Amino acid sequence: MTHSSLPERIRRDFPILSRTVHGKPLVYLDNAASAQKPLAVIEAQREYLSNYHANIHRGAHHLAQLATEAYESTRQKIANHIGAYTTDEVIFTAGSTDAINLVAQSWGRTNIAEGDTILVTQMEHHANIVPWQMLCEEKRARLIPIAVHPDGTLDLDDLDQALRQHEPKLVGVVHASNTLGTINPVEAVCRAAKAAGAITVVDGSQALPHLAINMQTIGCDFYVATGHKAYGPTGVGFLWGRKALLNAMPPWRGGGEMIHSVSFEGTTYNEIPHKFEAGTPHISGGIAFGVALDWMNGIGLESIHHHETELVHHAQSALETIPNLKVIGTANQKVGVVSMVVDGHHPYDLGTLLDGQGIAVRTGHHCTEPLMAHMGLSSGTLRMSFAAYTTREEIDRAVIALERAINMLN
Repeated sequence: MTHSSLPERIRRDFPILSRTVHGKPLVYLDNAASAQKPLAVIEAQREYLSNYHANIHRGAHHLAQLATEAYESTRQKIANHIGAYTTDEVIFTAGSTDAINLVAQSWGRTNIAEGDTILVTQMEHHANIVPWQMLCEEKRARLIPIAVHPDGTLDLDDLDQALRQHEPKLVGVVHASNTLGTINPVEAVCRAAKAAGAITVVDGSQALPHLAINMQTIGCDFYVATGHKAYGPTGVGFLWGRKALLNAMPPWRGGGEMIHSVSFEGTTYNEIPHKFEAGTPHISGGIAFGVALDWMNGIGLESIHHHETELVHHAQSALETIPNLKVIGTANQKVGVVSMVVDGHHPYDLGTLLDGQGIAVRTGHHCTEPLMAHMGLSSGTLRMSFAAYTTREEIDRAVIALERAINMLN
């Protein structure tokens, strides 16, 4: 089977892809915001809620044991999927934003002091900027951006200079940009940061559904990702951290599950990973997230990445034929994201007209306002983003619809 024929094998797994929007067959090109869900993921949540719903951990009855085993099996699947040494290094979170806030509020509040520096790249999602800004405001530390080249690649010379000049305590970098599609050389970034004595946080939200990931190869200290961009449910994700760091970090939230014992004289905390998992989690989502990982691995991350790379090349070639259109982000190594602007036309107007033709895209700043400001794009971009089920024919239809929208506005 060729990579271009990949969707033929899997589109039947996604019931939503057969629906219509405004009387037109749906073409869903908003996968960087959230991917659609295969039947196996939908069924996993239904099965839990229908047949063995119970709270997890400590329950003596059969349903609680079934739920605990299913939920904890996802922790093992995540560890296997990302090359973690042990499941103790995998913390369930509500998503990437929650995971980064955990690191900022636990590791950051303990280790960042007045006058310290944190580096992040200009292409970061707000989730890997705002938590550090809040921490820096509290601690009177500095947040300094690393520059991005006009083609959307990271300026490694600027990184090296900033590491030497500022001696940062922490470096945050996105593995793959949700706006540009750029796959960053996170291994090189982490090596350079480590040599400078900095801790590294990698945002893998856009990498998890597209790339094979291995913590030992990347060499970071913390890695975060979310389930809903990787064919899983919303409201669930994970933080991976080095065991020594996690053991040294204080809990962030207090409540049930994260404790060993409680009295009015004081509380002793649970061991990792549970000391960071206060309260009842999103159990059905956690179980279904594991099924989503199974689904991706059944298709094969290499096959998915090759297929999406072909789609990016096909889309960029087709879009080049449209007058006054400029693709934003032309790195050689990309995930399935193509952002663009059309001279004289607001992205939102184009996106609205595309929606009328059944084409779902995303418009605006994509939670990357500093990047948009750096690139001089005050109105943001129109973004098409692809998944394993996206076809060349859908891209062709979207390009034709975009040409029609431009002509209507002209």
